[in-house]
Amino acid sequence: MILTKTYEQNSIHAQISSFEGKGGVTEYHIMFSVASPSLPFCEQLDRLQAAYETLTKQDLKNAVAVFRRYFLSDAANQAESLIERECENPYCALSVVQQAPMNGTKIALWVWLQTDMTTETYKSGMFEAAHNGYRHLWNGGAHNKAATSEYQTRLLLNDYVMQLTEQHCTLAADCIRTWFFVQNVDVNYAGVVKARKEVFITQNLTEKTHYISSTGIEGRHADPNVLVQMDAYTVDGLQPEQIRFLYAPTHLNPTYEYGVTFERGTAVSYGDRKHIFLSGTASIDNRGEIVHPGDILKQTERMMENIRALLQEGGASIDDIMQAIVYLRDPADYVEVDRYIHKNYPHLPHLIVLAPVCRPGWLIETECIAIIPADLPQYPCL
Repeated sequence: MILTKTYEQNSIHAQISSFEGKGGVTEYHIMFSVASPSLPFCEQLDRLQAAYETLTKQDLKNAVAVFRRYFLSDAANQAESLIERECENPYCALSVVQQAPMNGTKIALWVWLQTDMTTETYKSGMFEAAHNGYRHLWNGGAHNKAATSEYQTRLLLNDYVMQLTEQHCTLAADCIRTWFFVQNVDVNYAGVVKARKEVFITQNLTEKTHYISSTGIEGRHADPNVLVQMDAYTVDGLQPEQIRFLYAPTHLNPTYEYGVTFERGTAVSYGDRKHIFLSGTASIDNRGEIVHPGDILKQTERMMENIRALLQEGGASIDDIMQAIVYLRDPADYVEVDRYIHKNYPHLPHLIVLAPVCRPGWLIETECIAIIPADLPQYPCL
């Protein structure tokens, strides 16, 4: 079962979700945020790192981080200091993106930790966490400086395909989740969509087969010449029937119907648990239309209804969410959304960040990861 608790230390707030399956592996998702917006960046970073070290070295000492993502308010002026401090932490896949925390602070952190994992880092930067015959392969912050968002995305995906080939994996069979962070998403997302669709065709990812759960959202790199950066998660060792895609057709339509190529959600079953990854989910209906244009609260309600429908299809509920990232287009909507979530979903582990969604009419979007118990002896436990 999922256990949630909070941790407070020196103006740092941490939301901790944990799940322990019968296979013995315990998983933790921790969402760190700063409670004092007036502190300078270096002080916020120091306090966050101190809290992270306290939790991981004392309370979670048997767990290793497999993925960390930092959310910054001004990457151009903050990323270098952050990377210097990151060298003090045990290595794992690392993502750093400019998506300002909406509580007015300069930094937030989401980290995924697991126990009993054997880790390895490859020359490409790919990070492996292995246990019980499964290899979990993480990539964070991949980027290049090609001329356009289309070219950058094509290079990112083709390079990732080659990395997977070296690991005896394929994009179609083994990749579970991707994230694309796009500078000036209103302008550059079209290039991402075009390149992704064209590369996917070469990998037998089409509307007749399947796609990959994904988020495509505003996010900046410290270097202004980087228009797109990508994170990705692949699992080697799964049987095809362990992967199931989620559709919720009463609420949402297939994404290819409006020209994009990703799955709404993916459920991955192990012997002792099921991981459910929901793509960025907005206020949309099963015709692909925006529901409640211009109304932030009604869009938030419809978004959560869609999330609930996808989770139910996977056998889960809102209470099974381990972490959620809420993306807002307009900072002026933060107070209302924050109030709504705390009133209606007081135990939801989440961060709210500034990141316009890929379609301007969507005012809010949320992605999440849920975990539920499973009893599937035909598969190895995690």
